[in-house]
Order: sequence, then structure tokens, then C-alpha cells
Amino acid sequence: MRPRLINPEEEFQRYRRRMEIGVVLVILALLGLFVRFIWLQVVQYERYRALAEENRISLVPAPPSRGVIYDRMGVVLARNFTASTLEITPSKAGRLDEVIDELARIVRIEPGDRKRFRKLLAESRNFESLPIRNMLSEEEAARFAVNRYRFPGVEVKARLFRQYPFGESFAHVVGYIGRIGQRDLDRLEAQGRVANYKGSDHIGKLGVEASHEEWLHGRTGIEKVETDSGGHAVRVLSRTPPVSGHNLWLYLDSGLQQVAEKVFGDYRGALVALDPRTGGVLALVSKPGFDPNLFVDGIDTATWKVLNDAFERPLINRALRGVYPPGSTIKPFMGLAGLELGLRRPGDTISDPGYFSLPGSSHRYRDWKKDGHGTVDLKKSIVVSCDTYYYGLARDMGIERMADFLGRFGFGRKSGVDLDGELSGLMPTPAWKQRRFKQPWWPGETVIAGIGQGYVLASPMQLAVATMALANNGVMYKPQLVQAWQDPLSGKVVRATPRVVDRLALHPRHLQVVREAMVGVLQPGGTAAGAGAGAAYLIAGKTGTAQVKGIKQGARYVESQTAAHHRDHALFIAYAPADNPKIALAVMVENGGHGSSTAAPIARKVMDYWLLGKLPGLSVSEEQARAAPQPQEEQEDSGLAEEPAAAEDVQEPPR
Repeated sequence: MRPRLINPEEEFQRYRRRMEIGVVLVILALLGLFVRFIWLQVVQYERYRALAEENRISLVPAPPSRGVIYDRMGVVLARNFTASTLEITPSKAGRLDEVIDELARIVRIEPGDRKRFRKLLAESRNFESLPIRNMLSEEEAARFAVNRYRFPGVEVKARLFRQYPFGESFAHVVGYIGRIGQRDLDRLEAQGRVANYKGSDHIGKLGVEASHEEWLHGRTGIEKVETDSGGHAVRVLSRTPPVSGHNLWLYLDSGLQQVAEKVFGDYRGALVALDPRTGGVLALVSKPGFDPNLFVDGIDTATWKVLNDAFERPLINRALRGVYPPGSTIKPFMGLAGLELGLRRPGDTISDPGYFSLPGSSHRYRDWKKDGHGTVDLKKSIVVSCDTYYYGLARDMGIERMADFLGRFGFGRKSGVDLDGELSGLMPTPAWKQRRFKQPWWPGETVIAGIGQGYVLASPMQLAVATMALANNGVMYKPQLVQAWQDPLSGKVVRATPRVVDRLALHPRHLQVVREAMVGVLQPGGTAAGAGAGAAYLIAGKTGTAQVKGIKQGARYVESQTAAHHRDHALFIAYAPADNPKIALAVMVENGGHGSSTAAPIARKVMDYWLLGKLPGLSVSEEQARAAPQPQEEQEDSGLAEEPAAAEDVQEPPR
């Protein structure tokens, strides 16, 4: 094979073409890079500058201190305290699982602590300090201090925690805070307030803590922190301090609340006491209760199950969410309705044979007294609680007029108290029954509604509000818990003014007749004469017994032969002193039997304490010993009377 001859000229031209193509490609590449540089550094300068700044600077939230809650005299009902917390900064700690395992050899770390830490880690930046264990004991803090050199990125810090010094006593009214859950986040998002909870772990869950959450929480501060490329904090560039929540003073009296709880004993039930001059809630008791401190840092599953599944239902606020047949406590309002509607006059009488029958019917609606009360006028009907009188009055009045009149006193609607979760009770009408059951209204249902049975339902709060209206000659105040609050920036104490929601146009003579009859209830011959015996002041009241389980026609209710949870509820409403009311209250004792023997004595002891300072079964020193411990500085700064000049009237307390 002959060798191929190389043409130098041809090879040179080929090489030259390749060089030209390569130069063009290099020029195009450089041009592309130049255009890209122009795009990034000129056209997109502001965007990438902001992104770089965001990577360099992080905003770290500084949660505020929660407002303190006091009673009317400055006794602390909910406060903050500082405790040691073991915290980990993930960006500095290395392998977290190994670090936590080693820490568990020194301090107790429960599975729940690990679960909570993982949740917080997923929601935060890696340079933030996160708690792995709260409220270390002094011994645990000392053990960690000795071993601290082994754990970079782990340290003991001081954090604020919530405490309820009175425990169970104010659980349903003051409430509690708990860890923020998904439902809380959804609600905050819908309200546009989620940004104010960055860095916060807790939120009000119940009672005043929940209904006044926005004011108690305060305003979150912000720290601008410079970080390096690894996400480690280098320095704090600027800081906007948090603003503490408002301190709140309630109308509640801690002494009255504790007395009311004590005299309830082991009974289940509720008590609401109001100041008829302002509508202020002096006491709100729901028995049984629970310790709100259990919920602050997350309640364990076993304890939650015990509380949630208990037959006594301690988690239910019976004062607001317990609705019961009002029984005979409705009779003063029915009697007043008969007078106001012109259906009865004070001197009109009936003959009570011990039962009532509708025309053309053989069915007998029994009076509680088998042989009847003889000749009965309106005053006597209240004093001796004559059912027969009100059977006939209800028939003449009709359910719609009854519902309209009693509705003016708050039956069948929420009172508007500044707590969440209140139920409206029920004042039935034919239209309601048709919607609810697709059935017509029967005359017999009107008859039993006249003595507060059947479909009629009311909460202890509603009964207390209605009683307050009688004490006030028809003036309806909105019940209020918050009496005043303190602005965290100015320190000014702002007072809430009592809010009149209605002035019922009632004939003074009609009111006087009913009020005199209610005084007679506590006098000899009245159904609560025993509870009124020896009182140093006049009491106006009315007993009530609400049937829990129906009994057959002709049968008699025998308490001793009835299962405890089927026994009648005992009720009592009252105000005192009758000639100058300073307290109005409603007591409901579940399965307590008779209002005269169970509910009325409870009310008497509560009124004795409030009006006379008498302590049921306690010496003064013992009562003082029951008070919660308070830091001296909080005690000195908590009295409303100390800053009268800084107060100003407003229409509504914060919610």
C-alpha cells in the first residue's frame, strides 16, 4: 500500500478553521457570561440583595410576659414565675439524638419531652434555643452544670411559666393556658394574629385566660440577628423589646369563692353570685373542678383520660354550660308575669286541692303537697311554692306570652358574660318544637312549663342574672368579670363601667308584691324558713326542685328509693339584704334533693360571709392560711385602690 502524502497547505487551512470556530465559541461564551453578569448584578440586583440580606440577617421573636390576673382586692389568681429550663441550640449541638440520649443520663427526659422537642424543632430555625426539659430541680441543674463542658450548644436558661396559686378553686372562671395546637394556629391565622405568636408556646384555653387572650398575651418583640454561612448567630444587630400583656383585675372575691367551694362539700353543682349594683361576678363556682396547673405544660394522657371520662364531668363549667329545669325558682317571674299581663291581681285566690286538671281531661298535674294548700293568693303561692296556682296561670297565659315575658329576664338567651362557651338554655315555643321535633305543641306542655319543668332549661348564670333584675327593680346589668386593667406601657389603670342592657318597664306595686313574697320564703311558714332562721339581715329568695327522671301517673317520688344520679336537682335563688341588695345569687346542686334543705343553706352561708364576714367552720387565721402565697412586690402593686387618679371610665372591658 502506497503511503498517503500530506498536503501542508490543506492541513493548515483545516487547523485554521478549527481555531476560528473555537475563538467564536469562546467569545460567545464570554459574551453569555457577561450578559448573565449584567442580568444578575444590575437588572436583578435588588432581588438578590434582599435574598442575601435575608440569609445574613434572621428575625428572632422575643415573646412577651403574660399579664397577671388579680381578684378585686389584688390577690393573685394567675401569675408568672421563673424556672430553669434545659435548652438545646441545634446548630451547635451536633447529632441531636446522641446528645439527648447522653443528657437523659444526667437529667430525667421523658418520651413526651422528646416528642415536644421534635415538634418545636420542625417549627423553628436551627440557631434558636429550644427546651428539651422544663422546670429543672436544683439538683438536676447542678448535675448538668458539672457536665456542661461535654455538651456544646446545651445550656440551662430561665423561662417564665404560668401558675394558678388557688388550684381547683378558680379553674372554670380564671381558666388556664396550654400549648398552642393546630386549631389555635388556624384560628390565629383567620384572625390575622399569628405573627404575634412567633416564639410563643402557650395560649389561653379556658376561662378569662381564653376570653381575654389578646390583652393578656401582649405584643411579641423582634431581635435582628446576624448569622454566618452555617446558620450560626454572630451578633444581635437591633432589638424591638416585647410589650407585656395587660394586668387584669376581676370582680371576683377570692375569699367568697373559697367559702362557696367549701360549703358545697362533695356535692356537684354550681353557684353564681353577682353584685346587683354593677353586674360584677363576685363568685363563679362549678363543682367538681380540676387543677389548671396540670394543663400549663401539657397534661399527660393518663390524667387527661381520668378527667375526661369521669362520671362527675369536672371539665364542664356547670355555671355557664350546665342547663337544668329551673323548677320552682321560675315562680316569682311567672307571678310577676301574671300581674303585668293582667291575668291575676294580688288578692285573687284559688282553692288548691293538691292537683290541677285541664278542662275535659282526667289527667291530674299534682302539687308537691298531696292535700294541697287550701286558699292561695299570689303571695302565698310563692311563699309555700304552690304548683297548682302556676298550673292554672300557665294555662291562662299561654306558652308564647310566657316565653316572651320570661325572655325579657334573660331566660332562653345568653347573658353575655365575658367568658367563652356560655349556653343559652331554652325557653320553648310552639315554633321551636315544630322545628325541633316536627310535632305540635300540647296544652299539657304549657302547664308543666309554668312550674319550670318540661322543655324549660336555664343555667345558673341565667338564674342569677334574672334574680339580679328583681333585686334592681327591673334594671338588667350585663354580668362582667373584668373590673379593670392596666396598660403595660403607661401603667394607667382603666376601670370598666357597669353596663345596663335593659330597663324593664314593670309596675312598682307588682314588683313589691313579688319581692315581699320572696322575703316570706325565708320567714316562718316559707319553704326556706330553716335557711333564713336567725339571719341578721332580710333575705329574699325562692327554692326550687327540678325533676331529673319522670315518674308514672299516680306514683310518688321517694328520694330514699331513687338512685343517687336520678334524684331531683336542688335550686335556690336569692338576694340580700332585701331592702338594699348587695348580692344576688343562684345555687344549683345536682341530685341534691330539695332546694330548701340543700341549696338554700349553701346560699345562706355564702351571704353570711359576704355581708357579715362570717366564715363557715373556719377561724380567721385558718381562712388566711388558705390564701395563695404571693411575691411581695406583686402584692404591693396589685391593689386597685392605690391608683384612683389613673383610672378612667370605659364602656367595655377588653376581650
